[in-house]
Amino acid sequence: MQFLLIGLFIILISIRQVQEYERGVKFTIGKYTKTVEPGWRLILPIIQGMQKVDIRTKAVDVPDQEAITLDNISIRINAVIYYKVKDAARAIIEVESYYYAISQLAQTTMRNIVGTVDLDTLLKSRDDIATNIRNIVEKASDEWGISVEAVELKDIRLPDDLKRTMAKEAEAEREKRAVLIKATAEKEAAQNLMEAAGMLAQSPGALHLRTLQSINDLSSDQSNTTIWMVPVEILRGMEKIADHFKK
Repeated sequence: MQFLLIGLFIILISIRQVQEYERGVKFTIGKYTKTVEPGWRLILPIIQGMQKVDIRTKAVDVPDQEAITLDNISIRINAVIYYKVKDAARAIIEVESYYYAISQLAQTTMRNIVGTVDLDTLLKSRDDIATNIRNIVEKASDEWGISVEAVELKDIRLPDDLKRTMAKEAEAEREKRAVLIKATAEKEAAQNLMEAAGMLAQSPGALHLRTLQSINDLSSDQSNTTIWMVPVEILRGMEKIADHFKK
């Protein structure tokens, strides 16, 4: 009975439960034996051991890194990297702490990539730069049994004086566009007036009709004061008629 209880106790302390989102890396006398699947697994005390590895996707927040762009502008940049363990055995055997290693690798890679592009490219092509960082980290971490799923640049912080300079440039660009739009509109208006004047000049009757229409529009409002412009030739003709009657 005593041996039965001892055997039952040994079996109980030898059982290890591996969750669905885990894999167990089994060692026998210090040597890698195999990777076990989820479920209850029997591990012989003293001579065997097992380390569990979480194979779910993990998000690592890459802290702020100070970097210098290709055009010698100092910035601070941070990112987040998503990865998962694809080979539990290699993640345990090939690297001491894959979580720490991935974080450090992402930091150094991000600084190196930023140094190869200028500020304008960094701000306009964030997705492309994040993809480059992912590819480099993926290639280096493949030996550790790690699969990098995505890298996203979260924030790019510029020096305060550079922010003010960029704000002034943006304001000047807006003013430039406004001046160009106004000049274009005035040019089109002048072109339309020139075309209208040409059409009226070719048809005197149309010019008179337009004049009468303008007079009619002005006279419809009693608050308007109408000034009649009489040609000099008509005034001279009236003077001749007056002189004739005097004689």
